[in-house]
Amino acid sequence: MNDATLILSPVAGQVISLGEVPDPVFSAQMVGSGVALRPAASDGPVEVRSPVAGKILKLHPHAFVVFTDDKAGVLVHIGIDTVKMKGEGFDLVAAEGDRVQAGDLVVTYDPAAIAAAGYSDVVPVVLMDSKPDSVTSAHIGTDVATGDPLFELP
Repeated sequence: MNDATLILSPVAGQVISLGEVPDPVFSAQMVGSGVALRPAASDGPVEVRSPVAGKILKLHPHAFVVFTDDKAGVLVHIGIDTVKMKGEGFDLVAAEGDRVQAGDLVVTYDPAAIAAAGYSDVVPVVLMDSKPDSVTSAHIGTDVATGDPLFELP
């Protein structure tokens, strides 16, 4: 495929560097390189969409991995330490093993539930197993809409 695979924003918000994520696993890029989003304020449920076309390899209420046809795993992690919420405030729309297109709805969540639990709602979007700083994005510091480009697969 000639065109580089674009990774799209799963939610609307401000793009930040992984270094700003309040979790050492993400900020030190232990899982991989990428960016994160500070979701835009919302009064109701937030829709989280697939950033890329592929197969849902792993699906938890708070996180999912889409495996592209180019064999890249893209992790979307909704909030920090939200695994401790045990699915509370999250609604799965897709299922593990589903094929998705970029922009397909995967999960909805209630930002008020994350705030009430005392967790950060930052959403890291990471290219799994990539070398630190291998992903670059011209969008850091800007606001993006759901579906806007975040970065290209290196």
